[in-house]
Formats: sequence, C-alpha cells, structure tokens
Amino acid sequence: MTVSLSWRSAPMALLLAALALAFAGCSTTPKDEFAGQSAEKLYREAKENMDSGSNDLAIKALERVQGLAAGTVLSQQAQLDLAYLYWKTGEKAQAQTAVDRFIKLNPSSPALDYALYLRGLINFNDNLGLFGKFTGQDLSERDQRASRDSYEAFKQLVEQFPASRYVPDARQRMNYIVDSLARYEVHVARYYYNRGAYLAAANRAQQAVTEFQESPSVEEALYIMMLSYDRLKLDQLRDDAKRVLELNYPHSRYLAQGFAPEKRAWWQLF
Repeated sequence: MTVSLSWRSAPMALLLAALALAFAGCSTTPKDEFAGQSAEKLYREAKENMDSGSNDLAIKALERVQGLAAGTVLSQQAQLDLAYLYWKTGEKAQAQTAVDRFIKLNPSSPALDYALYLRGLINFNDNLGLFGKFTGQDLSERDQRASRDSYEAFKQLVEQFPASRYVPDARQRMNYIVDSLARYEVHVARYYYNRGAYLAAANRAQQAVTEFQESPSVEEALYIMMLSYDRLKLDQLRDDAKRVLELNYPHSRYLAQGFAPEKRAWWQLF
C-alpha cells in the first residue's frame, strides 16, 4: 500500500527530518585534533607553542606525547616540559605531581638535576601577590612549609650534582629561603613576646639562633631571648644572651634603640 503525504503533512515531515539530522550530528564522536600525528611531530608543535607563549596548546600536545611515546626518552622530556608548563600557568599541584613522578620513575636520568631544580622552583615563592602588597605582609610571616620543601630540593641538587649549571641559582635561592625561614621564626618569637608568652618567645628565638646561625635575623632573635629571660627572672640566661649579642653585634641597634614600631595590618589603620 502506498501512503502519500498531503500538503498539510509535508511541513511536519520536513521538521522531523531536520531534527533527526540534528540528533545524528550531536551523537557523532568529537574530532581528535591530534589524530594521525606522530609523537615526534606533536612534540615539535608543542615546543613551538611553548616558544610563542601558547601554553595551553602546548600542554594538550605534551599530554598526548606522553601516551604515544610511553617508555621513551621523548616521553620523559614531555613530562618535564609539562611540569614546567603547569608551574608557569599556576597549576602548582599538577606541576608537583608531574615532577615528583618523574624523579621517582627516572632516578638515573641525565635530566635529574633539572628535575630537582624544577621541584625547588615549584615550591619557591618570592611574590606576595596583590593582597600581600595591600596588607604589608612579609614573606617571613607566611606558612613556611613550601619554603622548606623548596630548600630540600635545592639542597639535594647542590649535593648530588655540584657541577650542574642550575647550582649557582639554586644556591642563591637557598640563601634567600634560609633568611626567610629565620625571619619567620623571629616573627613568631616577637609575636609571643608582645603577647606575654615569654617562655614560648624565648624558645622560638633560640630555635632561630640554633638553626640559622648565618642569618641577619639572629641579632633580633638574641635580643628577644634576652628580654624574654629577663621577664622570666632567669638572670643567668638573660646575661648569656646579652653577652652573645654584644660579642657578635657590638653595634646592635636593638641594644641602642630596642624594637622598631610593629607594623600594622591594613584593617588596623581605620
């Protein structure tokens, strides 16, 4: 039996056909932009994107390279490049995961010195950001876990690969971190002292003196120890701290002037 459409049903038939085509289009598999490309070609494209600042495109290509070239030197290089790009684009957790995985799986790699250097960079932070600038916050006032992790990575690099080209910069960053950690301990000691927790202040200042003997912050740490022991009526310890302070810093500004005015946070200005 032949069924013919009347002129009234024709528009409905066209509409149904259009909908069928639309649904068919939606169900198709998305086009793979890397299909048919070799790992080597993708890596070259990724490097070109890195050089031009197209980091998102480079990341996508490198992620594919890792899969295509698994178990090869090219895959290892892609993993290091990915860790670097994750760090550059602010994806610190992903960068940390990538570089830690590389170090674990490739302990004898010729690029291990760079991997350790990169691990140090990922945790190294000398930029307070906009909020830090407004509040007047110092790096030494922040949680120092990342700084310690950064220091340990740089230390391993310096000890394991003393001839590496990354060592000079790593040493400079280590010195910066040491000073930051020392200032952090002194900041906490001063906080305790200003609030009457004299034993805690003395202990924290002593920790700074013991761990960071070469830091300029030791001068203030000794002064806090001297004041704290005085408040605690521990005269011998007070005199010992003062003697060490005078011996190492004969022109100490703390002995002459005391503490500088404490910085005020932005919310205390109103």
